[in-house]
Amino acid sequence: MTAAAGQADELLARVFLTRVVEPGDEGGGRWVRRCGVQEAVRLLRGGAPRPPGVSERRWAGLLARAERAEPQRDLEVARESGVRFVCPGDPEWPRQLEDLGDARPLGLWVRGRPSLRMWALRSVAVVGARACTAYGAHMAATLSAGLAERGWVVVSGGAYGVDGAAHRGALGAGGATVAVLACGVDRPYPRGHTALLTRIAEQGLVVGELPPGEHPTPSRFVLRNRVIAALTRGTVVVEAAHRSGSLVTARAAQRLGRHTMGVPGPVTSGLSAGVHELLRGDAVLVTDAAEVVELVGDMGELAPDRRGPVLPRDLLDAAAGRVLAALPGSRGATADEIARGAQTTRDDAVARLYELRSLGYVERHGDGWKLTRQAMISVRGDRSGC
Repeated sequence: MTAAAGQADELLARVFLTRVVEPGDEGGGRWVRRCGVQEAVRLLRGGAPRPPGVSERRWAGLLARAERAEPQRDLEVARESGVRFVCPGDPEWPRQLEDLGDARPLGLWVRGRPSLRMWALRSVAVVGARACTAYGAHMAATLSAGLAERGWVVVSGGAYGVDGAAHRGALGAGGATVAVLACGVDRPYPRGHTALLTRIAEQGLVVGELPPGEHPTPSRFVLRNRVIAALTRGTVVVEAAHRSGSLVTARAAQRLGRHTMGVPGPVTSGLSAGVHELLRGDAVLVTDAAEVVELVGDMGELAPDRRGPVLPRDLLDAAAGRVLAALPGSRGATADEIARGAQTTRDDAVARLYELRSLGYVERHGDGWKLTRQAMISVRGDRSGC
């Protein structure tokens, strides 16, 4: 058998198994790993005796699924929909999925032109509540647009709420986004996102573990989240209640050693309670794309310092600043009084006062000194932030 023929057989066997073994089934993954992909298919197709460690009921269910599996037909349907199958050993396979161990996907169905492996190398997951608030949608879209503008791929689950806002934010910025579905990638779900998912497939990638035509179930949504976490360098949660599925993604990211981040919200909002719980643990608080990139990016990709506006007195040296601060705001003062307030000598205070006068901060009135209007505005502005 040639190497090409062997690869073709391996691919066909994995397509077959996507019809038989549920996504994230560690027991099934362990069995396939131990006996090999093609041997597993042979045993299932031949109705072999139940393997050790597999219950009779479970084996009967696997055999029933195997009888209905038509891998060649699945590949034909996929090609007609512009979908390809990517599996371990393929140049497009994202190697970070190996971190999932026996729960790793048997393969992924991919719709879209870019290389999944290359895009996943520089990607961030943005997930959150389906029934999000306007604040949550705004933060997800803004954050994702910022990531896209910085050359990062935004990965999410294609659902309503935060997921949809994240995808739209990236697309709106002309950037890259990947939707990881809990169903066949030829069956857009939710239906209301058909146009969005079509656009993602045109500009980015739509990915899923399940073969063509498969429908989502509650358990498949939960297990899909491990793929989102494993594909990306980190996961950002924007709004999540205590029992939100997006917390499953965040905790999977933590187990895999990926960065976990949360966008804070109002403490009165139940939709932020899950995020705040994460932030009390090991998650990092982020408020914009720059802070996300600082955490997950390469060395040197630092977020700008967060500080208020620079006030005129910020430009003075420390000694001059102390003398300026010692002048009363509503009246004049003698050099001796100012020196005491600045904790310096009279001569030093006078020297600083003449320096401040040349800069327009103070003016002399007889034997006393008084703040100018410019200085009073500066001092008030500075004190208002205290």
